[in-house]
Amino acid sequence: MDKFFKYTERGSSLSTEIMAGITTFLTMAYIIFVNPNILSLSDVKGFTGGVPFAGAVTATCLGAAVMCIAMGIFSNRPLALASGMGLNAVVAFTLVLGMKVPWQVAMAIVFVEGLIILVLVLAGLREAIMNAIPVTLRRAIAVGIGMFVALIGLKSGNLVVANDSTLVTMGSFTDKAVWVALIGLIVTIILMAFKVRGNILIGIVVATIASIAFGITKIPASLVAVPDFSTFGAPFQKVNGSLAIVQVFTPTLLLFVFSILMTDFFDTMGTVVGVGEEGEFVSKDGEVEDVRSILLVDSAAAAVGGLFGASSITTFVESASGVGEGGRTGLTVIVTGILFALAVFFAPLIGVVSSAATAGALIVVGFLMMAPVREIEWHDMEVGFPAFLTILTIPLTYSITNGIGLGFISYVIIKACRGKFKEIHPLMWVTAIAFLLVFLQNPILNAVK
Repeated sequence: MDKFFKYTERGSSLSTEIMAGITTFLTMAYIIFVNPNILSLSDVKGFTGGVPFAGAVTATCLGAAVMCIAMGIFSNRPLALASGMGLNAVVAFTLVLGMKVPWQVAMAIVFVEGLIILVLVLAGLREAIMNAIPVTLRRAIAVGIGMFVALIGLKSGNLVVANDSTLVTMGSFTDKAVWVALIGLIVTIILMAFKVRGNILIGIVVATIASIAFGITKIPASLVAVPDFSTFGAPFQKVNGSLAIVQVFTPTLLLFVFSILMTDFFDTMGTVVGVGEEGEFVSKDGEVEDVRSILLVDSAAAAVGGLFGASSITTFVESASGVGEGGRTGLTVIVTGILFALAVFFAPLIGVVSSAATAGALIVVGFLMMAPVREIEWHDMEVGFPAFLTILTIPLTYSITNGIGLGFISYVIIKACRGKFKEIHPLMWVTAIAFLLVFLQNPILNAVK
């Protein structure tokens, strides 16, 4: 096994890889319930046109399982995949609820987007764009994602909450979720200080026990669930007399294909760079090792997500939790994938791990991902300001893509204003313009109507 995965060569071990895989799974486990809840639109009273909840649970688990194992085998990197947050909301709230698009057609849009992005990888375009990004911006993306991960943790534990006057504020210490998050965070920090192996995983386990003790989560009455495959093959199901995939090819829906493609394209790019920095598979000049195989699996995952009815499956930023635990090879995410496969049958039991219980782990991982900030050339405004804008807007807009887009656009503008056109890679021009189109999507849609 070591001969294939090379975990000893990369400074890891079999036990570390297994522990890292479990940690990654527990940090991502929330998606098993959150994704079906969003896709089914179960919180919208009176609406019955969403994805079947039980089917979405099966699709979410098996989609993540298949693609995690594929990533582990084909890239041998600790990058886990599951249905992407944000993209699932676009599918559910914008397409299905807002535009009344049948959920099968919405999944067909994701499927088509996945096929297109796969072709772009095979043509070398996705890798070429990644290599065209200035090193300083790549480092900024990694730092911005670290802050994003930490913000997700703070939000999950209600340590930071919404506020009408100040946008955000500190949560209340009367909230049990806050105490669960703090217990997980404090335990993890203490264990890290004493260099105890498995500190992040132990912190999650202790916080889960606290979550049960405080009544935030309960031991489920039933531990076993029956898989439901009703969403599988969604793009090729008949809706309103024709195949769902045929109904995608209208100007409005094709615009959504482009929009989702851009988000998928750059979310993954940012995540790979960010997790790669922490996982030590990014070179000094910012090159990601094995990037082609990583991008191939990720691109295929988007299409698989649409095919299974799980929304777009993408590389998860929470992969950093397993990397923080010491995971360095594909064995980490194969373990994660196996656990997702088992979760199809034991989903109720997985629900015991609350989002508050994983909050401390994400905050610590955010800290671990901050190291590249010292290598950013802050003295040079041409790259320093775009880096600053990227770092600032990834967490504040709750979107990796938005942060990258604003960073790219500002970089091109500043370089162009200083007459340094030759220093701007042609692909940076193309992507900056593409981001502008995405940001102007709503005005464009209104003009088309």
